[in-house]
Amino acid sequence: MDIKRIIAATILSGLILIGFDYFMPKPAPATHAPAQIAATPPVSSQSSLASTDAAQNAAPAVAARRLTVRSPDVQGSITLKGALLDDLVLTKYRETLAKDSPLVRLLSAPGSAAPSYVVIGWENAPGSNAALPELNTVWQSNDDALDPTHPVTMHWDNGQGQVFIIRLSIDSHYVIAVQQTVENHGTTPVSLIPYQRVQRDYEAQGGSWTEHEGPVSVMDGRLNDESYKNLRDAATHPDHTYWAKNGTGGWVGLSDKYWLTAVLAESTAPVSASFGFVPGLPGTAGSYRVGFTAQSAQTIMPNGSISMNSHIFAGAKVVDLLQSYSRDLHVPDLDKAIDFGWFSFLTRPILTLLHWLYVHLGNFGLALMALTLIVKIILFPLAAKASASSGRMRLLAPKIQEIRERHKDDPMAANQKVMALYKEEGVSPASGCLPMLIQAPIFFCLYKMLYISIDERHAPFFGWIHDLSIPDPTNIFNLFGLLPFDPTAYISMLHVSVWGTALGITFWLLQRQTTVTMDPAQARIMQFMPLVYVFFMSSFPASLLVYYTWNNLLTFAQQAFIQSRTTLPVPVTTAKKGR
Repeated sequence: MDIKRIIAATILSGLILIGFDYFMPKPAPATHAPAQIAATPPVSSQSSLASTDAAQNAAPAVAARRLTVRSPDVQGSITLKGALLDDLVLTKYRETLAKDSPLVRLLSAPGSAAPSYVVIGWENAPGSNAALPELNTVWQSNDDALDPTHPVTMHWDNGQGQVFIIRLSIDSHYVIAVQQTVENHGTTPVSLIPYQRVQRDYEAQGGSWTEHEGPVSVMDGRLNDESYKNLRDAATHPDHTYWAKNGTGGWVGLSDKYWLTAVLAESTAPVSASFGFVPGLPGTAGSYRVGFTAQSAQTIMPNGSISMNSHIFAGAKVVDLLQSYSRDLHVPDLDKAIDFGWFSFLTRPILTLLHWLYVHLGNFGLALMALTLIVKIILFPLAAKASASSGRMRLLAPKIQEIRERHKDDPMAANQKVMALYKEEGVSPASGCLPMLIQAPIFFCLYKMLYISIDERHAPFFGWIHDLSIPDPTNIFNLFGLLPFDPTAYISMLHVSVWGTALGITFWLLQRQTTVTMDPAQARIMQFMPLVYVFFMSSFPASLLVYYTWNNLLTFAQQAFIQSRTTLPVPVTTAKKGR
């Protein structure tokens, strides 16, 4: 292998490892919302994202009954005060591996430590002044529980002739069907605009360069995502809206690494989707709001009624489940809530294959190793071609060095002679790089996939690895836990795990296998690189260490096989000398 390519690849790898620690998000400090949600300042816009919630705080606290929510995958409750879906946990996912660990909470009530909830409501169209339900409105219901066999109905009479009705039904997974109805028993028409939004009233943190966390939407087939930081810029906008788009159907939501809360419009409904941020009083976090409204007002004539149907998704981002909802509900690209990245055409099938292997092998680590082996087999022809090209370049290295020494005062002439030698020998300097360029996106997709796969979360491997999504807990500096102290509490770099050490050994083996002649200074730098990998990568998730270690072993075996089966041709210049 050409020495320049070795050094370049080594430096690039080191930069990636160093940069990883910089770009990966640090744990966010705990945020605590005030006991009462702060009133947001009045605004002139009629947008549902910027509508004021001042009445929520101006009115005295009102006790309200809750309707229980029960399904195989979620449980929680709906408050009749405001008709909010503000209490939901996922029954199949826990916060940690501990048996008594709480279930993952997706939605929490206003006034809690991390308020996050879904609002269903109406706005008055210009010229209409009907009394509307708001967050302090206490709805009525004859039902007690929402489950897959029993829908619930909530209703509220505004005393002016209009009755507002919300009907909810839930499936066995994560979707709630919503029907918003208004009946007009008055003597004059009213014009209303129904809306739904997901609201988060605490200082939310974004994701990283490997996965998006924050507002996300698909409208007219186009993915739109933004950061929480960008949404906060909307605080200075007149209507507090950062992004808006009209379309037919579509969905809008807030995406976390593994979870999604979104409102889904009916496929034929003309809606306007938007992301926004409403600032709170000084010292409060403000409110992130994403959702949609009907594009035009709906007029309800006397003795008439209108309805709008939609859905709420609140659950885990499981690929095949999201895809099935897209098909069944005619919701476009709901699986785009998963950040597949620029190379989604590669990441999607790779993630699908990994999930299939996981289902059949029953162990995520084994599935990852099997996937790596399959990718190695598919890319074997490219690897063989790159190896053969490197062999020919190594064979010509002495001749190239001789040319450069002879023309050291005339670099242009030296380059011309070298190119002539390449042409005479039938060697292309780029032929070894092209296979590497083709393989790079594939291995990047493998790397990214490990950060977006929910299958990896809390997935055990063998021995002491109980969760592949977190670093290997062992550390040689405290004798693998025998000494009662944590070295990383003093110096973060003092985490050298068993799998990190195994990775360093495999890098050393690969380095030995591809050793080339180099000056002593370069040789010393290269000798330290495996040790650098050990220190930097021990803090990576265990799944990445398993992947890289196994990949290095396969690469070592593959390279040894290729070298044993490859016969390098004799250069033309050498053959001529032999005559």
